[in-house]
Amino acid sequence: MPTYIMLTTLTDEGRKTVKANPKRLKEVNKEVEAMGVKILAQYALLGPYDFINILEAPDNRTVSKVAIELGSRGTLQTMTMAAMTIDELTG
Repeated sequence: MPTYIMLTTLTDEGRKTVKANPKRLKEVNKEVEAMGVKILAQYALLGPYDFINILEAPDNRTVSKVAIELGSRGTLQTMTMAAMTIDELTG
């Protein structure tokens, strides 16, 4: 299954939500997985992005729908990129 990197930045509203309910992060993960995307890893970051998510999705369409759904809530902004292993690139 294709791999994707999703970088996310919380909006002011998103920061308020995470502060008031840190468990919301895990709840959103369950919602993402229910949309057909598997979360392989997730890290909080320092710098211009708040989180990095390593995802598996069946196709670009599925991961795009997840990005649109999450972004439409007004609590975060996303940047999603397709990724491949070095072996996939050189094979």
